[in-house]
Amino acid sequence: MAQEANEPVSDDPNLWLEDVTGDKALDWVKEQNKLSVAELTESEDFKELQDKILKILNSNERIPFVAKRGPYYYNFWQDGEHPRGLWRRTTPEEYKKEKPEWDVIIDVDALAEKEGENWVWHGVSMLRPDYTHAIVKLSRGGADADIKREFNVETREFVEDGFYLPEAKSRISWKDKDTLLVGTDFGEGSLTDSGYPRIVKEWKRGTPLTEAKTIFEGEKTDVSVSGVYDDTPGFEREFVSRGMTFWTSKLYLVEDGKLIEIEKPDDAEVNVHRDWIFVQPRSTWEVGGKTYEPGALLVGNFDDYMQGKRDFTVLFEPTDRKSMEGYSPTKNFLLVNELDNVRNKVYQWTPNKDGTWERKPLPGVPEFGSVSVGAVDEEESDEFFLTVTDYTTPTTLFLGTAGDPAIEKLKSLPAFYDATGIVVEQYEATSKDGTKVPYFQVSHKDIKLDGTNPTLLYGYGGFEVPLTPNYSATTGTAWLTSGGVFVVANIRGGGEFGPKWHQAALKENRHKAYEDFIAVGEDLIARKVTSSEHLGVMGGSNGGLLTGNMLVLRPDLFGAVVSQVPLLDMKRFHLLLAGASWMGEYGNPDDPEQWEFIQTFSPYHLVKKDVKYPKTLFTTSTRDDRVHPGHARKMVARMKDMGHDVLYYENIEGGHAGAADNKQRAFMTALTYEFLKQQLMNK
Repeated sequence: MAQEANEPVSDDPNLWLEDVTGDKALDWVKEQNKLSVAELTESEDFKELQDKILKILNSNERIPFVAKRGPYYYNFWQDGEHPRGLWRRTTPEEYKKEKPEWDVIIDVDALAEKEGENWVWHGVSMLRPDYTHAIVKLSRGGADADIKREFNVETREFVEDGFYLPEAKSRISWKDKDTLLVGTDFGEGSLTDSGYPRIVKEWKRGTPLTEAKTIFEGEKTDVSVSGVYDDTPGFEREFVSRGMTFWTSKLYLVEDGKLIEIEKPDDAEVNVHRDWIFVQPRSTWEVGGKTYEPGALLVGNFDDYMQGKRDFTVLFEPTDRKSMEGYSPTKNFLLVNELDNVRNKVYQWTPNKDGTWERKPLPGVPEFGSVSVGAVDEEESDEFFLTVTDYTTPTTLFLGTAGDPAIEKLKSLPAFYDATGIVVEQYEATSKDGTKVPYFQVSHKDIKLDGTNPTLLYGYGGFEVPLTPNYSATTGTAWLTSGGVFVVANIRGGGEFGPKWHQAALKENRHKAYEDFIAVGEDLIARKVTSSEHLGVMGGSNGGLLTGNMLVLRPDLFGAVVSQVPLLDMKRFHLLLAGASWMGEYGNPDDPEQWEFIQTFSPYHLVKKDVKYPKTLFTTSTRDDRVHPGHARKMVARMKDMGHDVLYYENIEGGHAGAADNKQRAFMTALTYEFLKQQLMNK
């Protein structure tokens, strides 16, 4: 029998499935995996698709994206011979060649074999100016928690008796070669309810971590705290950030051991760079006799700001259909990337000596596709990397210099699938409250509008994350070339139109995101692109919660549902792993008034025995220590107990990304598309 939404938590018969690595729970997982593998992987079509996807993921023709550190470009690379990956470097001159020579610094596969660990690369933090000192981050099986070990880039060895942090969701920042700012699991009471650091300490080389000096302590109910040292030459500053919720924070400047609060609205983002302070308010901000809109980008002089002045230049002003995707300073300019109805426009701003700023379109930027832009080395030059992509055009990487109209093509993906005749169109659906919701449709230009086209609707709708066009060789290969239609919905809760678009679907208004998604599905049917029988939905994480709600709220509208690494039990989400950090997005289920609205989008509590649901595939990872695998496990157990036909696959490695290497990614991707083909195409 379905659990009532207000039933005590202790009456949940599936709590045992929250024991992530318990023998009983893992035996259940393995049995479910076995059933799904038997149903989805036995055909030649599956094996062929898996091989195609793995070939794409391992292709040496992929773009090796780089980060400049000192005189080198650094890159992390995975392929068939190096499934766990290589951390390597080359010179800017060598990188421009079609096949650069790479100098391998760390072979993660060799390291994992030598140490008997299933290491997954999490990145590296290097110390300016010589970038010899590095903290390497390695995760067991892809979990968010990792170990941190000091590494000498020149000797290619881990430093004996160097800085070392055991497995935790730690935060570190180099202060100098003998000092780290550290937030980690220092023992009982040192973590927040969300499982992140609550305390920031200064740790000196050669001393035990227990003797590190405390700089700041947050509250247990905070999301996290961290210490950051800005080592920009001539502008060295130390900061402490305290995140009270996912959307509110305080920022402190540390001077002579004292913390000076940088005054700002709690929900505003602040970044300090050289002379400048950048402020992005998330709500209307009245200050200095002026009013600034949510989503604006303001810049002022940092020293003046700290003296109480509130003189800003507005570098970006939002509209109902325009938001800012990001900004990146170079040595002498600031590049601002705007989204206008989910299409990019990039501008370069020039600061004048009198404190004013001038704006010009960034020259050389292609007119089509999604554009991302970032400084190559913001202290040394005005060079920037520019990436252009869309749903059907292979991603291309350019190198440019702010102030110079010339732009150089560096690398481009090959066409991994034949996109001949496939077009990208943008439409709008009207949501329940009249809001216009844009969506992209990728399909063959000659599709018949007869309601029979297998259509995959994808969405996210949370955490101010925008979904912009990007080239997906796997979606093209697995879906588009088989005659499928691919649709991406830009629903509320996302960041396509700035903070207001996001905030419109927070907490008690969460249903707005779901109504938007339903409206897109209904519009596709009204336009006769597809029908309920041929319409499937897919989403991961918060998008997994979205598709879980589509399952229980509108089972009549869809023919298949894929819910990946999802949240589903919204009564207990805040008690599981990092879940407490998302109460700013969803609300607090322990508050009876908030539970009243949260229970309306808690799929685990809304699923019923006497309803016919579309076939559903839930996927997750044992090593996901962000969204607890118990969400998907319990949902499947409940649905099966009710007699519903549902499939489940849990990758034993993989973390929140769902897979730890390309072989696992290929398998999971092929599994998903084989399921969708069986449900939507083979009818």
